[in-house]
Amino acid sequence: MAQHWIATRPGDLSVFELTDHDPRVPRTGEVTIRVAAAGMNPADYKHVAGGDPADFPRPVGYEVAGTVTAVGPDTEIVTGAVAVGDEVLAFRVSGGWATELTVPAADVLHRPDEIPVEQAANLLLAGSTAAEMLHVTGARSGETVLVHGASGAVGVSVLQQAAVMGVRVVGTASEVNHEVVRRYGGVPVTYGEGLEQRVRDAAADLPGGAVVAGLDCVGTDEALDVSLALVAKDRVVTIAAFERAEAEGIRAIAGRMPASQAYRDGVRVELVRLAREGRLEVPMARTYPLTQAVEAAEFLASQHPGGKIALVP
Repeated sequence: MAQHWIATRPGDLSVFELTDHDPRVPRTGEVTIRVAAAGMNPADYKHVAGGDPADFPRPVGYEVAGTVTAVGPDTEIVTGAVAVGDEVLAFRVSGGWATELTVPAADVLHRPDEIPVEQAANLLLAGSTAAEMLHVTGARSGETVLVHGASGAVGVSVLQQAAVMGVRVVGTASEVNHEVVRRYGGVPVTYGEGLEQRVRDAAADLPGGAVVAGLDCVGTDEALDVSLALVAKDRVVTIAAFERAEAEGIRAIAGRMPASQAYRDGVRVELVRLAREGRLEVPMARTYPLTQAVEAAEFLASQHPGGKIALVP
């Protein structure tokens, strides 16, 4: 019998429960995956904080990496033919915090040997979010952009993808995380009072002399205030400050939005290619046994995990 984590009702981590489950036999267009590592993202627990109690219990977790154990008839995955024993990663699935699960083949890609399984399980949610932020702000080679929260999971992916594109980044981070920003090619600045001037000074030392887009990964008023002071409104995007974005006409994106989902699905193959080539890595902080998922989520929610976290059955 397999196991998976569910949220029994709307609420905080106290509503999470590890239960037995029997993954269904895959139908046409589905595969079953034995999970080797499950990725962890804030969305995993934030998306069960509210909602209609009638929609619960709800399985938890959006991305995994593992081995195919069964394939539905007449089924191919995103990257082509698939067979039992193939190593794969999957996003966006429902119920990734599990030992085994059956998922739509349209969410599954082959995992190249060059991508460690824990990284593969954490690649696509943050990576596709970062890719969309660069896309919607129209970042182009030779430009400089401002990234708020550059040392976080999405920010680090933005840094690496921007470097591939030839886009320079000025990134906000706490001083202790400046080296992370530098490691991935960004120019770090400390957030807090005086941020706007520090960004102007940092950008002045780069070709072009100014930032042209603002990418907000943190959702603070400071992040949006500084972005709006420096760049045109149509080149600002947030993944966190939804109420203010709506009030001020700033673009906000999220995986549940149809346009965002379509873009992020479309970029998955490219992200796997970049990771296979060593141009996109996923810094890992820790792994936890699947049974300790709540403890792992508490660590993730501390806001300073220092990298991604994987659950290992």
